[in-house]
Amino acid sequence: MGSSSRNEAETVNLIIVGLLLIGLSTLIYCSSTLGDTNTKGDKTNTNALLLVNASQDEGSTRKIPQSLFGVSFEEINHAGVGGLWGELVSNRGFESGGRHSPSIIDPWSTIGNYSLVKVSTDLSSCFNRNPVALRMEVVCDTSSCPAGGVGVYNPGYWGMNIEKGKTYKLVVYIRSLNPINVTVSLTDSTGVQTLATVNIIANDVSNWKKMEVVLEAKVTNHNSRLQLTTNRKGVIWFDQVSLMPMDTYKGHGYRNDLFKMVADLKPGFIRFPGGSYVEGNYLRNAYWWKDTVGPWEERSGHFNDIWSYWNDDGLGYFEFLQLAEDLGASPIWVLNSGFSHQEAIDTSNITPFVQDALDGIEFARGDSNSTWGSIRADMGHIEPFNLKHVAIGNQDCQMPHYRANYLKFYDAIKKAYPDIKVISNCDGSSTQLDHPADLYDYHVYVNARTMFSMAHKFDLTSRIGPKAFVSEYAVVNDGGSGNLLAALAEAGFLIGIEKNSDIVDMASNAPLFLNANNKGFVPDAIVFDSYRAYGTPSYWMQRFFSVSNGATLLHSDLQSNSSDSLMASTILYQNPVDKNNYIRVKVLNYGSNQVNMKIAIKGLDTSLIDYSKSSKAVLSSTNVMDENSFQNPTKVSVVQSLIKKRRNDMNVADVYMVSTCK
Repeated sequence: MGSSSRNEAETVNLIIVGLLLIGLSTLIYCSSTLGDTNTKGDKTNTNALLLVNASQDEGSTRKIPQSLFGVSFEEINHAGVGGLWGELVSNRGFESGGRHSPSIIDPWSTIGNYSLVKVSTDLSSCFNRNPVALRMEVVCDTSSCPAGGVGVYNPGYWGMNIEKGKTYKLVVYIRSLNPINVTVSLTDSTGVQTLATVNIIANDVSNWKKMEVVLEAKVTNHNSRLQLTTNRKGVIWFDQVSLMPMDTYKGHGYRNDLFKMVADLKPGFIRFPGGSYVEGNYLRNAYWWKDTVGPWEERSGHFNDIWSYWNDDGLGYFEFLQLAEDLGASPIWVLNSGFSHQEAIDTSNITPFVQDALDGIEFARGDSNSTWGSIRADMGHIEPFNLKHVAIGNQDCQMPHYRANYLKFYDAIKKAYPDIKVISNCDGSSTQLDHPADLYDYHVYVNARTMFSMAHKFDLTSRIGPKAFVSEYAVVNDGGSGNLLAALAEAGFLIGIEKNSDIVDMASNAPLFLNANNKGFVPDAIVFDSYRAYGTPSYWMQRFFSVSNGATLLHSDLQSNSSDSLMASTILYQNPVDKNNYIRVKVLNYGSNQVNMKIAIKGLDTSLIDYSKSSKAVLSSTNVMDENSFQNPTKVSVVQSLIKKRRNDMNVADVYMVSTCK
């Protein structure tokens, strides 16, 4: 800011400058990218002027949709399973090896050799939809079993995070023809150090019995495991073994730190459950919502054959709707339109799929006395959820029969729920759709340069017809695992979307989550393991747009001889905490020259400015290819500071900014 007398090896910055006013403030941000950030040399300065009309004259403003920026959740990269969903046990129902016997039980393993304990599966479960149970035959007894007994253990998803002083609820179904004394333990990854332990003692478990115990950890270990052991001879059956932290968000099952990171984006909507995950490679492995509701013990689970891992479906349709409500976001349900990646349902056979969609809407919105609404009510949510959007399929427009199938869904949904907005998979950004829709889905995965150029993608889109839902966007190829370059290119794209928010109704980055132990699709917004999480530069960039939902877009005119590399937009919004109104001006430089920028705002009473509270936030690093990591989670991070008033007669029209743009 201010003086241009800086070291030649300047940093790459994304800057927000805040001028806090009494009732009104101005926020400005400028960033740089693409130049050689490590090479010294002459730099060509560019002068730019941004003229902002804050008078709110007729024609100079436009209301931004309340849900313009949101998040897109897909069960990919163990985003929910072993991620946002708090369940610590992997393959809790022993179903992942198939509904047959014998079957594999990974990642469960045996404690003790085969001469002491014999572990297998059979089909004796008390749950019809989950027939597989674990059969453990203990051959040794109190005199011959090793110290600590024999049994089985589960390491969770690359180790369980167990923290001192916290409590964990274990639920397990047990059956045995003999009295039992089972030790439930949380230990380190080797089973040597005990973090918490409790005994389950029962004389009569000849029929399946649900057991619940609470364990309090005495030690912290981020790579722990759950053990079930005994030294009593006999056969014990186990099924549906669950271990949940007791401090999940509102007790709803979501991991607190990951929930908070999503909530800090202030998403206007959440799209779920995918993505390709909705379709499956084969329809038998697609996401079918009815299999994911009701008591968790009775959910059949399924193999996620798109991203190759088992899902117990603890994070089901109900939990997604609850997640949207907890985030204060509108739920957008993506349903299967009769396609997998390998199969296509003919329109003559699509009726059961349509009815399944209607049943799903009834589950979310129906009266508590309705067939499916009553199941929702039994799960603890008597009042309907606020479901107002459904997407018919995912990237299915080019599939055979899609349009015919789509019309069957559209007509049935509109007849039963005329207020629901139906989203088509076909792109309407360049040509008008040939079928009715409220919105059309648009996906873009490109390199950084192309992403930045797509800031103008919707400039010439017809304002007549359905609006765009940009449900998936991300820089790939040169985005690494999430670098600053990608974030800056995406920022330009989002500024363009903000300026075209009369025709773009919603937009979300994808994927949202990545478990660092299961790197599949990169880059992502949030990276985590069993106990840590950090935001990629793209995540922090998205937070700069978190106040745009429902704001007012002000007219602004950017004048520069480098107009191809500069982007700007200006909004007026109200802070929900202090109820004051603010102006935020966003300026992005994607060029190779340093920029001296003047921002002039008319229609503003400068006497209202309180410079003592003016602030700026800077997202910066020394190289556009820099990424965050567990070892250095703030390498590319936001730094906030106050801006000092430099002279008594300073006003908004005199605010100058010298960016670190290259």
